[in-house]
Amino acid sequence: MKTKGNKKTKVNIVTLGCSKNLVDSEALLTQLRGNGINAVHESSDDDASVVVINTCGFIDNAKQESIDTILRYVDAKEEGIVDKVYVTGCLSQRYKDDLEKEIPDVDAWFGTRDLSRLLKVFKADYKTELVGERILTNPSHYAYLKISEGCDRPCSFCAIPLMRGGHISRPLEELVLEAKNLAKNGTKELLLIAQDSTYYGLDLYKKRNLAELMQRLSDVDGIDWIRLHYAFPAGFPMDVLDVMAERPNICKYLDIPLQHGSSNMLQIMRRGTTREKTEQLLATIRERVPGIAIRTTMIAGHPGETQAEHKEMLRFIERSRFDRLGVFAYSHEENTHAYSMPDDVPDDVKQERVEEIMELQQGISLELNQQRVGKTLNVLIDRKEGGTFIGRTEFDSPEVDNEVIIQSPDKYLRIGDFAQVKINSATEFDLTGEVVS
Repeated sequence: MKTKGNKKTKVNIVTLGCSKNLVDSEALLTQLRGNGINAVHESSDDDASVVVINTCGFIDNAKQESIDTILRYVDAKEEGIVDKVYVTGCLSQRYKDDLEKEIPDVDAWFGTRDLSRLLKVFKADYKTELVGERILTNPSHYAYLKISEGCDRPCSFCAIPLMRGGHISRPLEELVLEAKNLAKNGTKELLLIAQDSTYYGLDLYKKRNLAELMQRLSDVDGIDWIRLHYAFPAGFPMDVLDVMAERPNICKYLDIPLQHGSSNMLQIMRRGTTREKTEQLLATIRERVPGIAIRTTMIAGHPGETQAEHKEMLRFIERSRFDRLGVFAYSHEENTHAYSMPDDVPDDVKQERVEEIMELQQGISLELNQQRVGKTLNVLIDRKEGGTFIGRTEFDSPEVDNEVIIQSPDKYLRIGDFAQVKINSATEFDLTGEVVS
């Protein structure tokens, strides 16, 4: 372990939680370096004098990971390994008053929209000329593009509006400028993210403007793939489907969190839709964008969920045959609408329901993947592991979806390049193939 006496001033940013947090950390990193401050992201060296922890407060497990990380760096401060510990992000926004009392050794706490205030502790200015500039922390060939902040939805289970505030769209021109800057630096894939991407534009342009944004981003030279995440199903803007179908560089991929397959549970969850409307929406999406891959997430064990409604969700998943699916066990979050309801599904039952959903989905995923065996797919190469290259198709987002494992002993592939790969075999979550060109 290094000590205070032999290290220079250096800021280490530690990011927990989702890709939206990662974008916030990248904005902080960009601003700090733009002010001439030596800043790094998740350094493995013990040579940073200041640590900024960007926390997640979404569900219990994420909150515990954030608290554990804060305590670890507070201990490092007591041992003289770091001088200052600052905490920002969702957990800090939501529980600042309690955390200040419980962990007094943290030097300062910041919320989710406190970038300017955070910069002031480093005697740094918020440089408006850096808006649209990003230092990426992931491989440069793909980048998350956060198109809006916050959420206006009233979902019963969700604390995001408490942590992120109301919905605010980023101006279209600012997003196009950022996309152009990313493309100049080698980014080929844009992953559009938000708390609710389909709400984009309502505050700025008085209409849902996601389709126009996607068109404008599609026109940016050098961007080969554009991928849409976090699309809310109620009030889904159908003109987005036309843009997806027309533009070859917009992936046939949609991440649309549906949360349940029972109309009664959707009403309790305050999702603004029904199972019947959801099934019609899925049918329309598949009809208008043939071959699209649909990713969704579900919640098991929400207050009031009966065994019959869980079975209804299983039947809905079986009929819908989602290409990708994740599931959360319900987490009872303070100050949400559902917190006023009894958390009446025992934890072990929640876990059983999660496992049943995932077991069903694994079978569906295996069947769908096996249909790709023998086909040649366009694959973006993400990394190399030993003698094996790992990539993704347009039907897969990084870190959450399937990967393509490429055995290519006689062909060298560059990270960030595309390759035509013939698929030879498939498992529930991965494809294996060989380069054909």
